[in-house]
Formats: sequence, C-alpha cells, structure tokens
Amino acid sequence: MRAILFAGGLALLFSLLGTRVAITVLSRRGYGQEIRDDGPTTHHTKRGTPTMGGIVIIGASVVAYLLAKLITGQVPTASALLLLFLFVGLGAVGFLDDFIKIVKQRSLGLRSKAKMIGQTVIALVFGWLALSPLLEDERGETPASRHLSFIRDFDSWVVPTVLLLLFTWFLITGFSNAVNLTDGLDGLAAGACTMVFCAYTLVNIWQNNQSCTIQPGGACYEVRDPLDLAVVSAAIAGACFGFLWWNASPAQIFMGDTGSLALGGALAGLAILTRTELLLLVIGGLFVIETLSVMLQVGYFKATKGKRIFRMAPLHHHFEMLGWEQVTVVVRFWIITGLAVATGLGIFYAEWVAGVG
Repeated sequence: MRAILFAGGLALLFSLLGTRVAITVLSRRGYGQEIRDDGPTTHHTKRGTPTMGGIVIIGASVVAYLLAKLITGQVPTASALLLLFLFVGLGAVGFLDDFIKIVKQRSLGLRSKAKMIGQTVIALVFGWLALSPLLEDERGETPASRHLSFIRDFDSWVVPTVLLLLFTWFLITGFSNAVNLTDGLDGLAAGACTMVFCAYTLVNIWQNNQSCTIQPGGACYEVRDPLDLAVVSAAIAGACFGFLWWNASPAQIFMGDTGSLALGGALAGLAILTRTELLLLVIGGLFVIETLSVMLQVGYFKATKGKRIFRMAPLHHHFEMLGWEQVTVVVRFWIITGLAVATGLGIFYAEWVAGVG
C-alpha cells in the first residue's frame, strides 16, 4: 500500500512541476498545436498552444513507479512492466504523430495506416508476452488470461490464442483511439482519465485483498500481480491529475496524441491484465460514447449521402456547436464519467457480494 501512495503522490508532483517546465521549453521551440479548419471557430485561438504534454504524463508515471518500488524495496512484476511497455510504446507512436504535425505544420500527422501499424505492433507484442509461458509465475499464471472476462473469467471455454490476440489488438487500438477522440476540449481527457485510473487502482487493491493466493474461495480473484498494477494505475492517475492543473481551461498545454494514445492503451492493458475487459466498457463509458458518436456520424453520412446526426463529431463538439460553453461541456462530461465509474465499481462490488453470499 505504501508503494501506491508513493507512486500517486510522486507522479502528481513530477507532473505538476514538469508540465510547467515543458510549457516553457515547447513554447521556445515553437512546438505548437495545429487546429482543424473545419472545427469550432472558438478553437482557432488555441493555435500555437504547446502540445506533446503527454511526454510529461508518461515520464512522471514511469519515474514515480520506479521510485516507489525503490523506496519500498519491492521488485517490479512482469504484469506492471508489461503495462508500462504498452503505455510507453503507444506514447512513442503518438509522439511521432505529434512531431510530424509540428514539423509539417498541419493538423494531420502520421498517415492513418502508419499510425495503425505502430499501434498494431505494440498491441500484438504486448498480447503475445502477456500470454507467453515465459512469464508464468510459480502458480503457472500468465499476466493475461486465456478466457474472456467481465469481472472475472468466463470459464466455459478457452479462447484460441489467435482470437485472443485479435481481441487484445481490438481493445487496445480501440481505447487508444477513443481517448484520442475525447481529447478535444481543455481538460476533458485528462480529467476523465484521472477518474478512470483511480477506479482501476481501487479495483486492483480489492483484487489483491481478495486474491486466491491470500483468501482461497469461490469469490477470490485469479489475477496476477494486482497490487503492482495498482501502483502503476495510481502513478498514471496522479500524473493526469497534476497535468490537469495546466491543461484545464484555458489550457496552457495539450497532451497531444503522445498522451492520449498512451493513456487509452494503458486503460485497455489494465482491463486485460485484471480480467475486466468488458467492465472497462462501463467504467470507461465516456470514451465508448465519444467513439460511437463518430462511428454513427460517419456511417449515417455515407448511408444518406451527406446528412448528419450530430452537428459535429465527436459528441463534445456537437454540444459546442449548439452553443454550450466549453467549460460547461467539460464539467458535464466529467459528471458522466463519474457516473460511469460509480456504476462500474458498483457492479464490481455487487458481483463479489453475490459470490460471497
């Protein structure tokens, strides 16, 4: 538990102070955000705001995790290192995207195929390692399960490795892009991610306290390294919270694809490693809604040859176009995230209570 507190607190401090330094450095180098010409006109004033702030979130999280383990004298686990690999790897893909935008002075960075290739390579390497016998513990548990999971594994059938890798790829690329779509208003993605990673910290702590290695029984959790996953999750939550100080409206820096792809991938990685893949759809409900709004808009536009469901997608831009103030949209979407998190945690706890009963 001390490692969780150290990781969260240190990451918050590093992010809070490091983002201030990043704003200065990135501004001097002219690493400013390019804005879509077809977006809300109110966003044009943001052109030139420093971007790639996700570097600070990633750096603060990783350094805080390592320091927390050093301070407490604990050895990093395979599950935590895998999650950090996914986090940093997708952040590197996002960094390339952001850097190309800045160098070429355009709102589009990496070509969609190139970005997808990068996400796919990182996701498949993560999936393969998470299922590899090379990372089995003394009980024969791999970091990821060979079953699909909601709150715990569906034990009725073992999913073939190829299908599991495809599902892993789908979840990781889906959520990394979902957070990327959500990151369109000052503080929206950072605030939402703070809540969701805090929720997963609680899930991991509970899974550790009710682990089958500690309290065998019908309601125990067969999850590998839950307490160390809580340390990583707390570090990322703290880093997002510290970053929010500078990213809240009016934002002095954006996380860019560097941050959004990394954060979305880390959420998917946590869901896979904690055997809660389908529960993530509830806890991360805001990101699902934002993604569905884009899918519906594009599908309807093509089917009707030019008609739209929303004034603009993703959904947060629709409400902006209706005349809502940006801060109003952000706060209300944070409330939606809070409700989704509360619902997810409620379902998680209710399932455990039912199992004990």
